[in-house]
Amino acid sequence: MARSSFRPDATDALCTWQRDRLDEHESRFDAATQITSRLGAHWRDSHAEFGFWTPELVGAVPAESVELELLTATEPVDLAAAEQTVAFDRQLVETRREGEFTWAAVDGPRPGTRDQLGTLYRLSYEQDGSRETITDPFADSLPFGAYGPPELYDMDRLDERRDDRAYFQALAEDGAAPHAHEDDGLPRFEPATSMLEVHPGTATESGTLAGLTDVFDRIGQKQRDGEALTPAERNFTGYDAVQLMPLAPITQNEDELGYWLPEAESEGQLTATVRRPDMINWGYDIVISGFGTVNPAILESRRPDELVDLIATLHTMPDPVKVVFDIALGHADNGALPLLNDEWFAGPGMYGQELDYTQPVVRAGLLELQRRKMDFGADGIRVDGAQDFTNWDPEAEEEYHDDEYLAEMDRVTQEVAGVEYRPWMIYEDGRPWPRSDWELASTYRTLIEEHPHAYQWGPVTFAHNTPALQTFWATKWWRVREVADMGENWISGVANHDTIRRGTQLEPDPPFSQPQINRYLGDSRQEQLERAYNNPATTILFHGFMPGCPMDFTHANMRAPWGFVRDTDAVWNLKVLAEEKNFPEWQIRDRDFEDDRFFTRLKEWGFESRAELSAFLTCLSDTVSMTDYDKAEMAALLSVVGTPVGDDLSVEDLEQLGLDWMRDIAHFATLSHWTDTQDDDRTAFDLEVRRFRHEHDWVTTDLTGEDVLDYVYPTDGTVLYYGYRTDSETGEELLFVGTMEGVAETVTPSHLVDVDENGWDVALASPGLAVKDPGEPVTLADSQAVLFSRSTANGPL
Repeated sequence: MARSSFRPDATDALCTWQRDRLDEHESRFDAATQITSRLGAHWRDSHAEFGFWTPELVGAVPAESVELELLTATEPVDLAAAEQTVAFDRQLVETRREGEFTWAAVDGPRPGTRDQLGTLYRLSYEQDGSRETITDPFADSLPFGAYGPPELYDMDRLDERRDDRAYFQALAEDGAAPHAHEDDGLPRFEPATSMLEVHPGTATESGTLAGLTDVFDRIGQKQRDGEALTPAERNFTGYDAVQLMPLAPITQNEDELGYWLPEAESEGQLTATVRRPDMINWGYDIVISGFGTVNPAILESRRPDELVDLIATLHTMPDPVKVVFDIALGHADNGALPLLNDEWFAGPGMYGQELDYTQPVVRAGLLELQRRKMDFGADGIRVDGAQDFTNWDPEAEEEYHDDEYLAEMDRVTQEVAGVEYRPWMIYEDGRPWPRSDWELASTYRTLIEEHPHAYQWGPVTFAHNTPALQTFWATKWWRVREVADMGENWISGVANHDTIRRGTQLEPDPPFSQPQINRYLGDSRQEQLERAYNNPATTILFHGFMPGCPMDFTHANMRAPWGFVRDTDAVWNLKVLAEEKNFPEWQIRDRDFEDDRFFTRLKEWGFESRAELSAFLTCLSDTVSMTDYDKAEMAALLSVVGTPVGDDLSVEDLEQLGLDWMRDIAHFATLSHWTDTQDDDRTAFDLEVRRFRHEHDWVTTDLTGEDVLDYVYPTDGTVLYYGYRTDSETGEELLFVGTMEGVAETVTPSHLVDVDENGWDVALASPGLAVKDPGEPVTLADSQAVLFSRSTANGPL
């Protein structure tokens, strides 16, 4: 095996380049913006360059003591294997320190590709008789998780071989890309007409990006061949954008083994047991370090190529589909503390650690991590929790929103297949959340007003909306009306990863003084929750009539279970589990619990029925409140009261139970278990509605003064919405009426808005609803709706 060698001249050139950047910029942030672009590991055809930000070493560790550790496997590594022992050639190469940065240029390391594991690397130094290491927050590949050594990867090769290069190159050709417009001299991707949110970890049986690619590849091939889609496949189609829940490397359970286990180490060799990362998480427990690459737990091959494959498959569908990344840079899990130097953090916060956006290198580094992630080829970016990007003002003694940083995020440009472009920007921003009056005070327009091309999550989409409650569509009317009047730059709809989770936290039998569950949605709790987030009335309303970009969630489309899936934290898992106490009532049918495929771990604890599980979770929730989450006291109390899990519980038992719950729920929520339960009529209807929107994209704009949206007064037991709008260019008219909740109501649609009754066609109607003419009475039960259309050729305007 060829040995690597230090390149002193090339390394000195890196140090000189860094000094020049600092000298030519008065602003340290401006200099850092350029310097961070060179941090990490970069393959330069014949050699590799490595750069690290190491302020923690200055004054603490002599520069000459810090070496670059290179680990190159001596035999081919099967990255799909669950576990194996690998021998690595180990080299320690000298580095150069320039101020707060450490650099090295090296001949001979192996770049990673789709087919081979590249050289692993990290900084290494002796201190107090032990060897310490520093990882690379700007890593391009982390095959063994964020806590294992990063991999040198040939990112240029990855870009050069992607199958959707023509998709991006069309952006550079005038008039060749109707899906983009020019912004400051660069193309910017246009907003989507409708979007699907996907959780890669539970979307397929494999829980990987490769599995998701297979789904869309099969759908695309069927569409090319004119073959019919299955009901389950329909749930993935009819959209022109897919939003992927966060893909970044995440924290790991510190009580478990991990995925990089060194066994023997010498100057020339290191042997390690490496395990396939298998963390189960919804994606938001990120550690910032490695944010620019992909969580290996959702990579079947542990190669970042899988993400490019998925994007290219979506871009080359018969009807190309945009890809939106969910970027969560507003906070870090506590698991980030051992991976990043202290300069990154501003202190503890609501979600773990607050990041210091005022530190120039941190500020520039986060933007660089965003750029690298988006350079995988995403069309759009959804900024998670934009209201959480805050800094402390010591003079005013209060937090302020760092809107300039959010503007910097908007200014980042991407380069894919040699084409520079700007992505579609989406901000989730519910400020002044978490202020107590946030729901009343939030406008959801702050960032749209600053960035007119951007979108925000609208009020009916934000986290705490619960359409399973009776009176939701009456009490939320003012927000629905806002969507109609000013929602063309909003993401709309009722179903996403947060809203369904909030639905499962509702009390199934609330006190009479509190809002009741809408029993008209279904005969069982499961039917009520499923229909709350996927029913004909809301589907027609948001996809067929209202402005903005409606977004659906795969699990709502499939009427599959969904919860807070997170096995990465033994500290708080029990508290999360206690908050899920109502999950069995809402999401688990008796037959589901009895199914041998599900809840295998929980059954080993002694649970024999859904009712037993529900009773235990209620008891667990009570102990959390009674003990202020003292796990030892919780274990003692649960041992005394008597539960299926035994009468001699330890803290370790409870923590393992929490992990087993998370893993069983993730398995239960995997969509492949629910493909055979899909209703042919319902999925066909949902797809028909989405197609209608794409064929009538003028509805994406706000209602005008001539248009109508209202509900029938008095409600008299039924919240019945109706609306009328006209396309100003073609004269096409739409007439909508739907029972959003309540008892069945008989109405004559044309009488609601006083329109001529002639020339209308039924464009969309709830499955099984018999209706032909808006001038005839129609009886609409809860969640039933109809949309009529009329063109100038069919009748009067």
